[in-house]
Amino acid sequence: MGLDALRAALPGYARDLRLNLGTVIGGSPLPPQQRWGTVLVCAIATRSAQVLRELAPEARAALPEPAYTAARGVAATMAISNVFHRTRHQLSDPEYRRLRAGLRMNVLGDPALPRTDVELWSLAVSAVNGCSACLDSHERVLRGLGVERQTVHEAVRIAAVIHATAVTLDAERILAETDPGTGTGAGPRPDGGRPGNGD
Repeated sequence: MGLDALRAALPGYARDLRLNLGTVIGGSPLPPQQRWGTVLVCAIATRSAQVLRELAPEARAALPEPAYTAARGVAATMAISNVFHRTRHQLSDPEYRRLRAGLRMNVLGDPALPRTDVELWSLAVSAVNGCSACLDSHERVLRGLGVERQTVHEAVRIAAVIHATAVTLDAERILAETDPGTGTGAGPRPDGGRPGNGD
């Protein structure tokens, strides 16, 4: 179950991704709360039921209840923020950026958690959702709080491998439905192995 199950489910052609998934999450230098909060918010942001189903229990076991709840709140709030600010940033008329947002996002100021954790999770979700305005904003806050670039970098690495895992597994599921000879759930993998033979 969990991370190992996702690695085993990846097809042979995604061997690099399988290895990255293990090293980037399993070997992350981030403290457990930052690491597993980042994993959880990114899994939610991918919208992949399979990825969330496997990673959420591990995150739940690693996170204290307040952090587990707050991370889910961050993912929900950033789903609003990323679409809103990405759109305002992409519109050529700068007047839109001068209008009041009028959207509640109080969870991002939750005093029960270190602000660095909330900001790091927000940045990671923004990486998955592709909002450059939010990425810049949260990176500036993190750097202002004394967070090193390497910490930001690690969160983005986690976002990247979780996103890629979701894309690959969702694609394989559809391919298995449309062409039973190509999916991971049907017979040997392209490298001659079978699902479950992780590297």
